[in-house]
Amino acid sequence: MPRVAPSVHYPRLDCAAFCFVAMLTVMTVPAVTTVYADTVIDRVVAVVDEESILLSDIRRVIGLGLFESVPNETDAQQQRRVLDGLIDHCLRLHEVERHDFGQLPTDEVDRQVERIRANFDSEKALHDRLQSLGLDEESLRLLVTRQLRVLVYVEKRLGPRVFINPDDIRNYYDTVLTAEMKRLGLETPPLDAVREQIRDVLHERELNEHIEDWTEELRLKADVVDYLHRVDTELPPVVQRIELDH
Repeated sequence: MPRVAPSVHYPRLDCAAFCFVAMLTVMTVPAVTTVYADTVIDRVVAVVDEESILLSDIRRVIGLGLFESVPNETDAQQQRRVLDGLIDHCLRLHEVERHDFGQLPTDEVDRQVERIRANFDSEKALHDRLQSLGLDEESLRLLVTRQLRVLVYVEKRLGPRVFINPDDIRNYYDTVLTAEMKRLGLETPPLDAVREQIRDVLHERELNEHIEDWTEELRLKADVVDYLHRVDTELPPVVQRIELDH
């Protein structure tokens, strides 16, 4: 029997891929533009309440291959989409850090790290990829821990607002699931067999709406400066220049 798949773009605690993508912004990095022989190697692409997001942060996200790709998307469009996600996560993280939820269970962090590790063919492949992106396993665990704190906060703050009534489940079954099974040429399972899966789908959908509203509120209150596609004259000044020996 085919599983009812939720159509969501923000993970709950059992989804590792986007977790790792978004958490890359929490790395502590110097807000510098490094120049080699007048070639920009890295630069600030956004500042969120005095925290910098670098072009290298975007490259790490894309380099790990964990951000969902879009067919026929240009490099510029992909960078734009990734940066928007990183800015949103940064806003959420700043809000979470104003609250204390105590220590996360170590086993939950372990599970998320293992799910990330499972995306690679071998331990060496993971190590090599992390090294190429300026990361190691210790920093990976730190990033996972901080990302999980965001997700726990989301569940505690926004989860109670979500209520799915039986009519919503029946309507999804009749108008969405049944039509999809027919399109695939499959027999529609009884409602009782998929009721809880449908409930999860609808819960995710409504939770995402609350997350979007909450993030928009945070953005309105925050100081966000976006430099990604500004011309050179509008970029932050170079604060570190490394000259090549001749």
